Amino acid sequence: MRRPVFITLFLFGIYSGLANASGLAATMGPVDVPDTMAERVKPCIVCHDLEDKKGRGDYYPRIAGKPEGYLFNQLRNFRDGQRYYRPMALLLSNMTDSYLVEMAAYFSTLKQPYPPPERMVSSPAEIRLAQKLINQGDPTRKIPACTECHGKELMGTAPFIPGLLGLPRVYMVAQLGAWRNGGLIRGQTADCMSEIAKQLTTEEANAVAAWLAAQPVPQNGSPATVLPIEMAKRCESIVHGGSLR
Repeated sequence: MRRPVFITLFLFGIYSGLANASGLAATMGPVDVPDTMAERVKPCIVCHDLEDKKGRGDYYPRIAGKPEGYLFNQLRNFRDGQRYYRPMALLLSNMTDSYLVEMAAYFSTLKQPYPPPERMVSSPAEIRLAQKLINQGDPTRKIPACTECHGKELMGTAPFIPGLLGLPRVYMVAQLGAWRNGGLIRGQTADCMSEIAKQLTTEEANAVAAWLAAQPVPQNGSPATVLPIEMAKRCESIVHGGSLR
């Protein structure tokens, strides 16, 4: 016998709340939203928090402070279908190159604190393996050292090469796996990173990702400014294909 009364009161409460909200909105009038890039990119922040996604187990990388050219390349690749992730494709479908440049420039200038490094989960042998690949590479398999492209501090090389520190291990494992196996999110456009990643074993990729995720971001660290000539030639598709129009 009480249920109809409860439902009636519940519906009355909803109606009253809507009426009050409507009256409040009418009293306040239209909301004046500033026409700034910070307001326009708020949909990006839903997934890409200004720092890292809470929990660090999600596959949403930090974009604040990444090189402008790198961000522009990725935005354009998602829009044009060279990288495959439907939410990004829908979000960017009608945006021009010039607007993508504005977005990239905005995020590249954000100075946000990095998350603390993850706990080291590697064995001593895995640590030695990761350090060798990161600092020396493996010339016999044409694997360059990570530092050749991503800088001695691993903070990237402006304007097109991103840093490798401050990223979740699971994200880096996923990206390396996508490059190695032709995963959809990385797209099907060949580039030097896919060629390099395909030379890595699963154990090597996991070791490198775990070591990188456990490293602190150097205080006042910044991207390198010069890409070695040999790597510039090898990664020509990134350097020359990423002009900021």
